[in-house]
Amino acid sequence: MSDDKILNILKKVNYPGFSRDLVSFGLIQRAEIVGKNAKVLIEVSASDESLPAKIKNDVEKALLADDAIENTEVTVQVKSNSVPSSNIHSGNENLSGIKRIIAVASGKGGVGKSTLSVNLACALARMKDSNGESIKVGLMDCDLYGPSVPLLIGASGRPEIVGDNILAPVESYAVKSISMGLLIDEESPVVWRGPMIMKTIQQFAHNVMWGELDYLLIDLPPGTGDAQLSLAQILPLDGAIVVTTPQKAAVDVARRGARMFEKVNVPILGVVENMSFLADEINGEKNYLFGQGGGAATAVSLNCPFLGEIPLHEEVRLGGDHGTPVVVTNPDNISSKVIFEIANKITEILS
Repeated sequence: MSDDKILNILKKVNYPGFSRDLVSFGLIQRAEIVGKNAKVLIEVSASDESLPAKIKNDVEKALLADDAIENTEVTVQVKSNSVPSSNIHSGNENLSGIKRIIAVASGKGGVGKSTLSVNLACALARMKDSNGESIKVGLMDCDLYGPSVPLLIGASGRPEIVGDNILAPVESYAVKSISMGLLIDEESPVVWRGPMIMKTIQQFAHNVMWGELDYLLIDLPPGTGDAQLSLAQILPLDGAIVVTTPQKAAVDVARRGARMFEKVNVPILGVVENMSFLADEINGEKNYLFGQGGGAATAVSLNCPFLGEIPLHEEVRLGGDHGTPVVVTNPDNISSKVIFEIANKITEILS
């Protein structure tokens, strides 16, 4: 057995109360194997005195489940600042009611990621859970430089202050949303460096009264910069959806962007191909204007499900321009049907 195999075992041990594992939180300081004896050093920052013992017990149990390990030496040290407080403790009460957190990402801009985020959120909000109750959905717009969610979902007005530095999200079509576009004037640019981006995403996560949600969707900016890395550090993501278009330029960038989630141990739930084809209104013939098969090929290369092809349709564009998502105004639209199918697949994967 190698030291890497021990780390792979530890990736299956979640931090108590979170869906993120100990390795992705950066808590493992040393992991090695000597003969059949596994030695692990973990450093945590915890105000809960029972937490170190719980972590030690979970790690020992996971290690001893492997036949190649006979003995363990697991040490859990409590050290201040070993984990940023925002990751584990600070403001956590505003996230406690959220069951699943999903990032919607793309390698490059212009692939319709925000349009998909809004329509997917609205589609989920129109579905029922196993108890026959409406699914509760939130949408966090982390594209701070180009916040388009308010326009696409028809949200307006400033979020209300409901507590000490706590904001209430704005609700449209049964979806709770927060966006920089709701906090600044329409024509005001956001000219910020990395630390300010991280601070704002931190506030969106911990200073917004999200309440009880079945799903919180995160609309990320394109690329693999500060916003994406900050999000992976701050929020316990259950997975990411990668959006691309069929042409090779978008596919290549999408693959590189998706690899970032692998590095921070966030599973990729699947790939969505947007603007896949233009359907003839008369005979239904599909015209592949931007090429064909790029999304499916991306899913194969990432070893994840291919969630679907969303066609080009004027109603999708009109819905975005007027703040009326197509899944709401016309559920029978060809694009709406595909988005509802994608929403169903996501719920099945996460269930």
